[in-house]
Amino acid sequence: MRAASGDSGRGGLSASPTATVPAESPPHPSPLPASGARERATGFHFASKRPKIVQGRDHRHRMTSLTDDRSPKLPRGWLRAAVVSMIALAFVGAAAGFVGFLSQMRGAEIAPDRKADGIVVLTGGSSRVSDAMELLAAGYGKRLLISGVHPTSTASDISRTLPENQSFMTCCVDLDRSALTTRGNAAEARRWAEGRRFKSLIVVTSNYHMPRALVEFSHAMPETTLIPFAVVGDKWREEPWWTSASTLRLLLSEYVKYIAAELRVRLEDFGIDLSPEMSEQPAGQQPRRPATAQAN
Repeated sequence: MRAASGDSGRGGLSASPTATVPAESPPHPSPLPASGARERATGFHFASKRPKIVQGRDHRHRMTSLTDDRSPKLPRGWLRAAVVSMIALAFVGAAAGFVGFLSQMRGAEIAPDRKADGIVVLTGGSSRVSDAMELLAAGYGKRLLISGVHPTSTASDISRTLPENQSFMTCCVDLDRSALTTRGNAAEARRWAEGRRFKSLIVVTSNYHMPRALVEFSHAMPETTLIPFAVVGDKWREEPWWTSASTLRLLLSEYVKYIAAELRVRLEDFGIDLSPEMSEQPAGQQPRRPATAQAN
């Protein structure tokens, strides 16, 4: 068989059997970027800060970065608006509570609608003791407890301020010098009532102090019937409370104490005692019964 490559007269080209194919030269290494050279020289890998090109489902290229945060963010100012709203709601709630607190106070003294076993008056306000003595003289109670008497005050000191009712001081009045707070007044009144087996008490204190006093007394003696007698001071009668800066400060201070007492009592109902009642008696002594005025 004749090789076709031997027909050179017809213009065809024939490959020489001895022709050699030049060997392929090895690929020339591409120059490394500066960062790559630095990585090889130091052995450390530096994270590239250049964005990466990724392909989405719609085959469109988009630029992303390692620091690109795609998590949803709240609108700017949302936190500030929430804080302002909470402050506004707290202010409205406090204002509404203050109005409710004021609604519990009486602007005039009203005689009790019934009698009680005993009368308890809390010292600290003008004409409280004198009004309580008048109730005792009128037969609204069998005995009177004056709670919160100063340790240095004597029965004769009190008697001098009540010349028309001095006879009752020797027969029907007991003095309590242990109570230092409204909570202490309630605790001493409970001991006094239990010792004399009283089931009902008339509570005498100022009108602005009455809401908190009833909270403490109701919590201390839930089974005792309490009849409030709110004493209205001369200053309260002479001018509206909102026209006097001192009266307004007094009411705001008493309102804060009232809220604190309400909160403490509610928590104690659930077994949470934030401020345990401290004994106002010297350590190692038995609770002292209120002394009669005659013995003082």
